[in-house]
Amino acid sequence: MATVTLRDICKSYGKSETVTNVNLTVEDREFMVLVGPSGCGKSTTLRMIAGLEEITSGQLLIDGVDVTDLPPQRRDIAMVFQSYALYPHMTAYHNMAFGLLKTSKLTKTQVDARIREAAEILNITDLLGRRPKELSGGERQRVAIGRALVRQPKVFLFDEPLSNLDAKLRNHMRGELKRLHRDLGLSIIYVTHDQIEAMTLGTRVAMMSKGRLQQVDRPMDIYLNPANTFVAGFIGSPEMALIACRSDQRGTIRHNAFRSAVELKADNLPNDVLFGVRPEEVSFSRTAGMAQGKVEQSELIGAEALVQVRLGDELMMVRCQVSDAPQPGSDVGLDFDLSRARLFHAGTGQAINLVRE
Repeated sequence: MATVTLRDICKSYGKSETVTNVNLTVEDREFMVLVGPSGCGKSTTLRMIAGLEEITSGQLLIDGVDVTDLPPQRRDIAMVFQSYALYPHMTAYHNMAFGLLKTSKLTKTQVDARIREAAEILNITDLLGRRPKELSGGERQRVAIGRALVRQPKVFLFDEPLSNLDAKLRNHMRGELKRLHRDLGLSIIYVTHDQIEAMTLGTRVAMMSKGRLQQVDRPMDIYLNPANTFVAGFIGSPEMALIACRSDQRGTIRHNAFRSAVELKADNLPNDVLFGVRPEEVSFSRTAGMAQGKVEQSELIGAEALVQVRLGDELMMVRCQVSDAPQPGSDVGLDFDLSRARLFHAGTGQAINLVRE
């Protein structure tokens, strides 16, 4: 396996810059997930790593070797595509064997041994004689992964490989990919727009927006401490509520729905801030509470309910047990878990460092 280093990577099409100054190091045996909305530049970044897109400026290194200008076949990488990209007239066995037979010096016996080993790992031994049209979506994806595995590359690249599968199969395949990474010690760079995939698969997650990296961190660190309002709104379902408040230099946060000022310690607070709170960090108070709101609606999701509450001019979600969910139209008191409170600059959207006691 290998490390992958991106230094000031940029991609432009004419005068339009799609990827801007991406600096990222993917460690050996790491599962790095690039995540963001459609058009954010994540797939373009992956294709530059693969050598399928020319790098406009910057430097790409694999294990410390500059591969910026090398063709794909000399980078020792393997890529799994969203569309599987299997040859329809070939069996699963020959789809997995084709690249090795054409580009490597392995004998047919050695190629066969690799295919049998990969097929056993992926539980597709019984499918090797079938053509793609005879396979389900999940089986085709396993064959595509097997085709990458047999090459034994330094780095595996995945471009939204589960997006064509139904929800149940996606869940299953996520578990399989996580198992493969753990058992085989693979170095993986994985692109997705699905925050659940990012949070469950990645050892680290790189958030992208408009061609720029927004935050790179472990999944739960991104969830708990987003670097800006974009990350706060993208990660988490339902998303974090961002409540527009006024502050003073002492850390007093005011809102017309708060019963009293909320005290948070920070240096040099701007006058206008956004108070960030996730649905599980709010609770309905049996007394007056820290704030007053009105229930708009509630949605039952099994044992839990998601309750939409109007807080002045703002809407926020509260996650609670079904038995605790108030009726729509009810006036409710709310309490916030201030130990997990976050503030963002209303103008720039950047997180403000709070002093935690």
